[in-house]
Amino acid sequence: MGSTFSGIELGKRSIMAHTDAITTAGHNISNADTEGYSRQRVNIREFDPLYKPDLERAERPGMIGQGVDVQSVRRVRDEMLDQRITAVQHEESYWGTRSKYYTMLEQIYNEPDDVSIRSNMDKFWESWQELSLHPENQASRQAVVSRGESLADSIRTKWDSLMGVGSLLNGDIEATVRQVNDCTRQIASLNREIVRSKAMGDSPNDLMDRRDLLVDRLSKLINITTDSRDADEFMVHLDGRILVQGGSARQLSLEAVVDNNGYDKLVWQDTGSDAQISGGTLGALVELRDVDVRSEIQSLNTMTMNFADLVNDVHRNAYGANHVTGLDFFVQRPFVENADGNYDRDGDGQFDHSYVFRFTGTTALNPQEQIGLEGTMVFSSASGTVSVAYHPTDTVETVVNRINDSNGEVKAYLDRSNRLVLKGTTAQAAENPDFVIRHVEDSGFFLAGYSGILGGSGAENAYDFNQADAVNALAGAQFAVSPVLNPAGYIEVNAAIKNDVLSVAAAFRDGAGNVNAGDARAAVEIAAIRNTPVMIGHKRTLDDYFADSVTNIGLRGEQAENNFNSHLAVMNDLRAMRESISGVNIDEELADIIKFQHGYNAAAKFITVWDSLIDTIINRLGV
Repeated sequence: MGSTFSGIELGKRSIMAHTDAITTAGHNISNADTEGYSRQRVNIREFDPLYKPDLERAERPGMIGQGVDVQSVRRVRDEMLDQRITAVQHEESYWGTRSKYYTMLEQIYNEPDDVSIRSNMDKFWESWQELSLHPENQASRQAVVSRGESLADSIRTKWDSLMGVGSLLNGDIEATVRQVNDCTRQIASLNREIVRSKAMGDSPNDLMDRRDLLVDRLSKLINITTDSRDADEFMVHLDGRILVQGGSARQLSLEAVVDNNGYDKLVWQDTGSDAQISGGTLGALVELRDVDVRSEIQSLNTMTMNFADLVNDVHRNAYGANHVTGLDFFVQRPFVENADGNYDRDGDGQFDHSYVFRFTGTTALNPQEQIGLEGTMVFSSASGTVSVAYHPTDTVETVVNRINDSNGEVKAYLDRSNRLVLKGTTAQAAENPDFVIRHVEDSGFFLAGYSGILGGSGAENAYDFNQADAVNALAGAQFAVSPVLNPAGYIEVNAAIKNDVLSVAAAFRDGAGNVNAGDARAAVEIAAIRNTPVMIGHKRTLDDYFADSVTNIGLRGEQAENNFNSHLAVMNDLRAMRESISGVNIDEELADIIKFQHGYNAAAKFITVWDSLIDTIINRLGV
C-alpha cells in the first residue's frame, strides 16, 4: 500500500519539475540575443506508478500515480534544416565576397577620362600623327616624349591599383586560413567535451549550440557538409574530404610559390598536398587573387609588352633628327642581369633556368610563300606542351596563324623585316613564369634552317628553359631576356630619349642610305599601330582591348552582384525558418513562466493540504 508521506514526495517532485521549467524559461530569456543560441524545453513525463503489474501487487484496480519527473532538457533544433543551411551557405558568402571585390575593380577601371590609359594612349598616337606632319619640329618630338611618359605613368598607376587589390586579397586569405584552422580546432575540442558529457547521461545543449555556431561560421568560410549519424564522431567534410572527425581536425597551411608576386598557395598541413577550395569566402578570395586579379594583371602586362614591343620594333630601326638609331622608345627592367637569361630559380647559388622572352629569326620570309616543308613544332602550354603541324603547301602566314591559334603559351608574328618572331606569353599556371619561352622544338626544318631560329631539328636540338645557357640551341637568332615579373609596373620612356628629344626616331633611310629631314615614314608607321590588330590574348586592336577589358569587368561585377542577391534571398528564408523553430520568443517564454508559476503554486498548496492531513492523523486521531 502507499506510504502516508507519499503525497509530500509527489508534491516535491512537482515543485522541482516546475522549478526546472521556470529556470529553463529564464535561461531562454537571458540568451534571447545570444548568437547561435537555441531555445530549450524541459521534457516532463509522469513518474513510475506505485503498483506495477506483478504477482505481489495489491488486489485493487488501477495504479497509484506518483507525480511527475523531469526526463531531460532538450534544445529545439531542426537538424535537417541545419544541414541544408550549412550545405548552401558558402555560396552566399562566395558571391558576396566576389561582389565586394569587383566593386573595387570597377573603381579602378572607371578612371577619369583625362588620366585613363586609353585617353593617354590616344594622345600618344595623336602626338606621333602630329610628328608625321611636322617631322622637322622639335616641339612635336617633345610632345611625343611627354605623352609617352604620361602613358607609362598611367599604366604603372593601374598596375599599382591592381596589385593593391591583389595584396589586400592575399592578406584576407592569410586571415581567413587562420579563422578556418581556429574553427576546426574548436569544433574538434567541443566534440570531445560533448562526447564526455553524453557518456555521463547529460544533454550538453549549450556546448552543441557553440559547436553549431562554429559550423555555421565555418560554412561561410569554406564549402563544408556535416555528418552527425554517429553520435560519438561528429564529422565535417570539405569537398568530400574529412576536415573534422570527432576530436581530430585537419589544418590548412600556406606555401610560397616562385614567380607569383610573393603570393602563397593553399596546402594541407599534414600532407603538403595542394588544397582546392571551391566555395565560401576563402574559395572566392583564392579565385579572385589567382584567377580574376591575376588575369587582369596579366592582361595589362600583355598589352604593355605587345604595345611597347611594336613601338620599339619600328623605333629602333628608324632614325632621329640627330641621326641616332637603334634606340628602344620604351624600356623595361630585365628579370635577370645575365645576358643569356640564366637564372637561379631554386636559390641554390647555381644557374638552373633560362628566362628568355623573344626569339627573332635570321631569315626574311615571304608571308604568302609556300614553305615546302613538313614537320611538327612543339611549344610549351598551360599543361605540358602542344604540337603544331605544318605541311609543304602551307604558306608562312598560315603556319604563323596556326601557332597563334594553338593553346601554346608561345605566339608568333613577322616583324617589319619579315623575320619570324616567337614570344612568350603570360602563363596560365601560377608555378610557371610569365613572358618566358619554356619549350620550342621542331621535328622538321621550319624553325631551324627555314626561319633561322633553332640550330637544328629533333628533340636533341630543342630549346628548353629548364637549364642554363639554353640559348645555345638557337642558330644565331636574336633573343631578348625576359622582363621583370610585371612589365606594366616598370615601363618607362628611354632615358636617352628623354635627355635628347631629337633622338625620337621618325625617319627611315632611303634607297641611297640617306636620312632626309622631312621623312616621317617611321612616325606614320608607329601611329598606324593604333588600328593594327595585335596579339593581346587573341588578335585585336588596342582600342578593342580597352573596350573588352571594361566590358568584362562590368559584366563579371554584375554577375557577382546578381548571384549574391539571389543567394541572399534564399538564405534569408532559410534563416527565418530556423529562427522560427530555434529562436527565443520572449512573449512565449513569459507566458510559460506564468503557467509554470501557477503549477508551482498549486504544488505548494497541495503539499500544504497533505501536511494538514498528516497532522490530523498524527496529532488528532484518538484524542
